[in-house]
Amino acid sequence: MSRTQRTLMACAAGAVLALGASLAAQSVRDIPFDAADLLKTPLDTYVGEVGGVGQNSKGQIFVYTRTGHPYATIGDNRTFARGGSRLYQFDKTGKFERELGQMVYGFNAAIGLRVDPQDNVWTIDEAASQIVKLDAEGRVALVLGRKPEAINVRPAAGRGGPGGGDGEGGGRAGAPGGGRGGPAAPPGSGIPGSTFNRPTDVAWDRAGNIYIADGIGNTNRVAKFDKNGNFVKQWGSTGSGNGQFAGVKSLAVDAQGNVYAADVGNKRIQVFDGDGNFKSQFGNVGTPLTMCMTTGATQYLYVSHSGDPDGMEDAAIYKVQLDGQVVGKFGSAGKLPKQFGLANSIDCRNENELLVGEMTNWRVQKVTLRAAR
Repeated sequence: MSRTQRTLMACAAGAVLALGASLAAQSVRDIPFDAADLLKTPLDTYVGEVGGVGQNSKGQIFVYTRTGHPYATIGDNRTFARGGSRLYQFDKTGKFERELGQMVYGFNAAIGLRVDPQDNVWTIDEAASQIVKLDAEGRVALVLGRKPEAINVRPAAGRGGPGGGDGEGGGRAGAPGGGRGGPAAPPGSGIPGSTFNRPTDVAWDRAGNIYIADGIGNTNRVAKFDKNGNFVKQWGSTGSGNGQFAGVKSLAVDAQGNVYAADVGNKRIQVFDGDGNFKSQFGNVGTPLTMCMTTGATQYLYVSHSGDPDGMEDAAIYKVQLDGQVVGKFGSAGKLPKQFGLANSIDCRNENELLVGEMTNWRVQKVTLRAAR
């Protein structure tokens, strides 16, 4: 066979592969849907960048938003920053009801919100590096994490004093045994416990165990706590192998207790058992910014994709079976109704009715999926 013939065959094979990829991309059906800008706030009350949105069993809607005027005061050895985010409650029609947690120490830069099966509201704050649980009456019931200190008060073991470890807010990740006299921990594995570095999400299993995504700062791990907030274990480090992450952005837990982790930098969803043992992975959902899991007999994942930093050029929301098979997708990037601008939070208690919180567009859209005709 001549070189020319080999070249022609290679080109033909490449064309077939490209056509196959194109057909595969086209095979993801568009799901018809309606959407409405939902929230109705009083005069002089505003919703900013929506870090998280969730709904309780009564239909009440909670929005954790980057709205406010952050400021800081200096204590003896700590800087107290507060006021950068607010937590609002609306009724099921989107009418404003009240604000919760005014002036809470951990409300700085909202990045997530979840409502658990008992109607507790959990806020996730990346600047405070804290997860705060509020009960159904709006009282603080549990705090996980500690805000960054002006002076490191708990350096990693073997580092030799303040400034030598991960601290609460930065520096190199370390772990017990990672200093003198022990092997270094893998990069991104962090410090066991609730020393978070820009956490992004929280989820629970049926036993009430708490899973925290700690993965857009210096760490790339999932941390597990019992229902009382006691540390149990963790897994993950920085990388692209099984059980490694390049940004753990979102979590979901299915009825069997499997943990789904959105690995944003590696553009995949990894699946683990409740002890952190790797089970499987799947892609074909773009860059997974956030996700939620339905609660019906047949569970689905809804995964928000954003292909650019502002979500203004490439965006969609995918409906996915738990084995990774994509059922369909809906939406596009933009500022108009039925378009999404950095959809950072999804609530999907009802498989066909979703709440989608947007960072870029400063809004929550109520999405209703329609059956294909």
